[in-house]
Amino acid sequence: MTMPSDMRAFNREVIEQFRANGGQLTEGMIKGSRLVLLTTVGARTGAERTTPLAFFEDGPGRIVLWAANNAAPTHPDWYLNLTANPVVTVELPGAGGAVIRYTAVASTAEGAERERLLTALAAFNQRMRDMQSQVEREIPLVVIEGASR
Repeated sequence: MTMPSDMRAFNREVIEQFRANGGQLTEGMIKGSRLVLLTTVGARTGAERTTPLAFFEDGPGRIVLWAANNAAPTHPDWYLNLTANPVVTVELPGAGGAVIRYTAVASTAEGAERERLLTALAAFNQRMRDMQSQVEREIPLVVIEGASR
């Protein structure tokens, strides 16, 4: 998939569509994708920043995000923000066309938990898992606790 030239504009459109359609993406290049909206507080600015992200579930009340940044050599801004302030706001598609919004705590998986989640990530989306071989940095796996479904 070719990435849009203006990711900020693309993300704004995805966020608007997500919120207008109960968490469903009904048009565009990622139509039908299952996403979460993650709102972090800017590490430098203190401003709220919302980012649409792919996720997978890791049991009740836990979702996992992959901070690949499209295989860029640096971590994504949203990851840097949550390492400075791990309290985040999450928006998930809910039942009956509603968006579920809640506050949660994010952490970076390490050690055995990271290895277990890498295996789960490969089952969820091998292309995402393969991005690790394209970069020198360790791509963080972020666990969001407190998901209310």
